[in-house]
Amino acid sequence: MKTASDMKEQPDVAAQPEPIVTDRERLAGCGFTAEESAALLWLRQWYQSGGSDRMQLVRHWEFLKRLVRSGRLGV
Repeated sequence: MKTASDMKEQPDVAAQPEPIVTDRERLAGCGFTAEESAALLWLRQWYQSGGSDRMQLVRHWEFLKRLVRSGRLGV
């Protein structure tokens, strides 16, 4: 049971609401582009829903695609 002194020690959470930051805003704050953020959020959803047994192949494909787009690997 809470006493009056317990109530004084706890800060009033409702008086200081924290702003709600979405995952996209948090990623943008870390320097990710909108496209990269969308890809990361898609991958997170995919992993949470079971992923795939072909994940290693997909990782290699994504890595190669990134190298081509950045100009580090010619086609």
